[in-house]
Amino acid sequence: MLGNFSYKNATKLYFGDDSLKYLNEELKQYGKNVQLIYGGGSIKKNGIYDSVVEILKANGKNIVEDGGVMPNPTLEKLYEGAKIAKENHVDFILAVGGGSVCDYAKAVAVSAHCDEDPWDKYYIRFEEPSCEIIPVGCVLTMAGTGSEMNGGAVITNHKAKLKVGHVFGEEVMPKFSILNPKFTMSLPKKQMIAGIYDIFSHICEQYFSGEDDNTSDYLAEALMKSVIHSSLIAIDNSQDYEARSNIMWSATWALNTLISMGKTTDWMVHMLGHSVGAYTDAIHGMSLAAVSIPYYRYIMPYGLKKFVRFAKEVWGVNPDGKSDEETANEGLSKMEEWMKKLGVTMKISELGVTEEMIEKIADGTMILNGGYKQLTRDEIIAILKESL
Repeated sequence: MLGNFSYKNATKLYFGDDSLKYLNEELKQYGKNVQLIYGGGSIKKNGIYDSVVEILKANGKNIVEDGGVMPNPTLEKLYEGAKIAKENHVDFILAVGGGSVCDYAKAVAVSAHCDEDPWDKYYIRFEEPSCEIIPVGCVLTMAGTGSEMNGGAVITNHKAKLKVGHVFGEEVMPKFSILNPKFTMSLPKKQMIAGIYDIFSHICEQYFSGEDDNTSDYLAEALMKSVIHSSLIAIDNSQDYEARSNIMWSATWALNTLISMGKTTDWMVHMLGHSVGAYTDAIHGMSLAAVSIPYYRYIMPYGLKKFVRFAKEVWGVNPDGKSDEETANEGLSKMEEWMKKLGVTMKISELGVTEEMIEKIADGTMILNGGYKQLTRDEIIAILKESL
C-alpha cells in the first residue's frame, strides 16, 4: 500500500435479528425531542414503525414525525425537514428506512441550524458544516448504500437537474446504526436487486484505481465474491436469512471507507448514474447498472492489469491461451451475465432517457480524476450513447 492515510469510523453498529432492542440504550444519550424520519410508509405496514415508536415513547421522547422521504431526496424536502428540526428544537434525528432516508437525515442534521442555503454551501461549494449538527441514528430497512456507516448525503435538485452527493466527516456520520436483516425482507424484489447492484458498484468504484499491491483490493475482491454468491441465493429465495444478512453486512463494509484506504478511487459510474437520475428520478442502483458495462469497457484499456485481475480473482476466468484483453473482456462479460440474471436495468433508455437528453445529461455529469482515465465531455457523451 503506497498511500498515506488515517482511518476512523465513528459509527457503532448493532447487527442481528434482535438488534432493535439496543435502541433503548442509545436513546438515553440524547435529548427529549426526536425527529422520526422515514419514507413512503412501508414501515407502517410491516410493523417496524410501531416497534420503533413504542421504544421512543418508553424512553420518554417527544416524537416529531417527518415522513414521505422519496427514493431520491429532493432539495425541497431537505428545506422542509430542516425547518421541522429547527422549529421543534430537535435534539436527535432517528432515520428508519433505506439509504435515501439515512442520506436525507444527515443532510437535515447539517442544514437545520445552517445560516446559509445548504444547497449552495454543501452541494455547490462543498464546504463543511460550521453550525450546530444534530446527531443522527439509523434503523436500516434496505441494504445498498452503506449510508448507515458513512457521512454521505445525496440530494437531488430537480430545478437545476443535478443530483449531488456530499461526503461529510465523522461528526455527521450516524452515531449508531441498527441492522436487522429481517427488516429488509419485506422489500419488493426490484428494490432488493437495485440495492445489491449498488453494493457491487460501490466496491468497483474503489477497486478500479491504482496499480500498487494494495490490501484494500483483496478485501474488495472478497466482498464482491460474497455479494455475487449471496445475490444468486436471494433472487431465488428473498427470505433466506443467511443470504440477506451477508448482503446487508457487505453493503455496510462496501462503503464505510475501509476499502478505499490507500487508493484514489474512481466514482465515475456514480457521476454518470447521478446525472441520469437527475433527469429520470430512476432508482439509484438501476441508473448505475445501466451505465456500468459501457463505462468499464471504455476504460478497460487504461487499467488493463486490474481488469485482468478482476476477471481471474472475482469471476474465475482462466487466462490460459488468452491475451490480457481477451481475459479482461471475458470478466466483464461474466459480470454482464450476472447483472442480467439479477434483473437490473441494462439500458438508460429503459429509465426514460432519450437521445435528445444525452448532451444535457453529459453537462450535468461531474468529471473526476481518480480512476484510470479522466473522461472528456465527448467521451461521456459516447458512453451515454452506448448505454442507450
